[in-house]
Amino acid sequence: MDYVSALLPPVVMAVFFIGVIRVIVKTQGGTNKTKEDAAVDAALARAESARRPSANTEA
Repeated sequence: MDYVSALLPPVVMAVFFIGVIRVIVKTQGGTNKTKEDAAVDAALARAESARRPSANTEA
């Protein structure tokens, strides 16, 4: 039974890792990609608009 207790943790971690990878791959693209792209575009626009006024006050 020592071999079972020795092999169980790596097998459980391998199954969990494969599950995480599958979730990551499934959530890429499609409607989720559009939502993620929109969120990134909005964040970049906020960052750029916040940076512009500080550049104008220095000049």
